[in-house]
Amino acid sequence: MPRDVPDLFSYRPYWAHRFGTAPVLPMSRAEMDELGWDSCDIILVTGDAYVDHPSFGMALIGRLLEAQGFRVGIIAQPDWRSTKDFEKLGRPNLFFGITAGNMDSMVNRYTSDRRIRRDDAYTPNGEGGRRPDRSVVVYSQRVREAFKGVPIVIGGIEASLRRIAHYDYWSDKVRRSILPDSKADLLVFGNAERAIVEIAHRLGRGEAIDTIRDVRGTAFMIRDIPDDWHVIDSSDVDTPGRLEPRPNPYAAEPCDKAEVANPSELVVRFEPRRRPAREKTVLRLPSFEQVRADPVLYAHASRVFHLETNPGNARALVQAHGDRLVWLNPPPVPLRTRELDRLYELPYTRRPHPAYGEARIPAWEMIRFSINIMRGCFGGCTFCSITEHEGRIIQSRSEDSVIREIETIRDTQPDFTGQISDLGGPTANMYRLACKSREIEAACRRLSCVYPGICKNLNTDHGPLIRLYRRARALPGIRKISIASGLRYDLAVRSPEYVKELVTHHVGGYLKIAPEHTEEGPLSKMMKPGIGTYDTFKEMFDRFSKEAGKEQYLIPYFISAHPGTTDEDMLNLALWLKRNDFRPDQVQAF
Repeated sequence: MPRDVPDLFSYRPYWAHRFGTAPVLPMSRAEMDELGWDSCDIILVTGDAYVDHPSFGMALIGRLLEAQGFRVGIIAQPDWRSTKDFEKLGRPNLFFGITAGNMDSMVNRYTSDRRIRRDDAYTPNGEGGRRPDRSVVVYSQRVREAFKGVPIVIGGIEASLRRIAHYDYWSDKVRRSILPDSKADLLVFGNAERAIVEIAHRLGRGEAIDTIRDVRGTAFMIRDIPDDWHVIDSSDVDTPGRLEPRPNPYAAEPCDKAEVANPSELVVRFEPRRRPAREKTVLRLPSFEQVRADPVLYAHASRVFHLETNPGNARALVQAHGDRLVWLNPPPVPLRTRELDRLYELPYTRRPHPAYGEARIPAWEMIRFSINIMRGCFGGCTFCSITEHEGRIIQSRSEDSVIREIETIRDTQPDFTGQISDLGGPTANMYRLACKSREIEAACRRLSCVYPGICKNLNTDHGPLIRLYRRARALPGIRKISIASGLRYDLAVRSPEYVKELVTHHVGGYLKIAPEHTEEGPLSKMMKPGIGTYDTFKEMFDRFSKEAGKEQYLIPYFISAHPGTTDEDMLNLALWLKRNDFRPDQVQAF
């Protein structure tokens, strides 16, 4: 893992820091005037309503850039039918940052049956239809119309997961990278704090956007691969075609001596192979045109893409789109604990912008009293995008920082009743879990630390999380700490003490977990543990619930029609549900 990465908050503040911290980032010219601003340095355009809470991307990035000294304005859910809303804060001095919001705009707008959803949880009063399909592309086009020549940086979940050629469920075809469609100058993927801060400061120093080509966690379009880079074809890393078990090179197999004419003259020579510097190596993926035409090459490109997600050893990727190339730099280096602490303790109001008045924003109401304690997931489930977006290196906040945030909520939020709705993240119980060796972690190429079995190098100690739970629930004024994030039960069963703490104090009658299926066929394709692990966890859950004198239930989630699933698999799942007295409430069709 690169160690010479500057601290996120070590940059010299931009000159505009003298204006101080805004009570809330401005959404209008009138608010800018009140702050004494004649212009914004950076304007963030988002498909969500602006909620000044660290669970909302625009607030997290906006407050972070403000802490660097930049004047940041927000354009939330603009009317995309004209350029008027995009012009209301004027021309930014440095760049526009564009995101669809906390969700992909197509997932937000349509059900899995491609029917239009009636509501939008990220919009005042849950009103649907306040953002366009493929919001990043549309917003970028309107910004280009309004302000020619202003740099555009796109990011967020929609841009991040569409950074190379990808299958688009809604149109049922392989679409090209979002970069040529949006005509953005840069794309930042994953948790982009390091990238966006470096880009902002470099633009602030006068660098041109088209010369910023060395920032990790960014993608952009180029004409040609630079001469000083060594190119490796992706087929040298992964063979296109069906995955077969690899032979063990150390297996002892009998040799037919008749095949060796004179064993005494058999000579084996080992010649060192010169390896080019990894930081100057780029893997060439099959082109957009190739993966669009050939499903085998699409699968191959996807496997190589996932192999290059470890910041410790990932190489740059390049994929041709016509006569141009999409270039992806290696993923960003994870944030240190002290950086994550400071990021989540910036001066958020934790409320919607005052311009919304008394309007309800359902997504905010759901998470207003929740706290992020970690990022990332090393599960590697094949149906999940967390690894592509956040990576598999767990980034955890300190215990003291989490406690301070709970106390801030308790002491500053007038409608807080004493219940924290979640201490979690992508996964409830990966807090502080990591590889036992930094060297092994940096060199590892596994896609999952827990499949087909839990890696022997993985530290699965739940002790720090147990201590955090106990300290949090002991705080004055705190009645309940609930855990709502998804639980990785194959890890939880390694720590009966954790399961007991969870079941006794942090479950409100029901606990949702996701075995996803009962049959080995689809589970192996999902890279999920067998149903026996669920049975083990359920036995512990029931036992500790009984000891606590509580009547509590597990609610399992399942996926139907996942690739590799047969009719017999679904029949066996149905029989399992019947034996266990479950009646499906919803169907999660892949």
